[in-house]
Amino acid sequence: MNKLLAVNIGDALSLGDGAGNIGDKYTSVSPLVSSLLKNSLVIAGLIFLCLLVFGGVMFIANAGKGDDKKASQSKSAITSALIGFAIVFSAYFIIQIIQVLTGVQILNSTLQ
Repeated sequence: MNKLLAVNIGDALSLGDGAGNIGDKYTSVSPLVSSLLKNSLVIAGLIFLCLLVFGGVMFIANAGKGDDKKASQSKSAITSALIGFAIVFSAYFIIQIIQVLTGVQILNSTLQ
């Protein structure tokens, strides 16, 4: 017989540190968004690393073959990864500047 696999979302989103479910920690939207913003930087860094490694391996693999099309694709992947990395972390520093100028804590928000 086929069994339907179901996940209790409340248990899946448990914090695991004895603090209860995610609804107990994030009582409003702002701390959740703040947490997502912080974690998006980590995810962007991991994506950057993967794209950089992929572009580098492709560049090395196609270096001796003389195929200009594949070499330009690998250079484009490396360049795009670097540009994306610069954009994401520039956005982070712009948020930091806005926090200093306005006094509103965007990344450490406790707004209700």
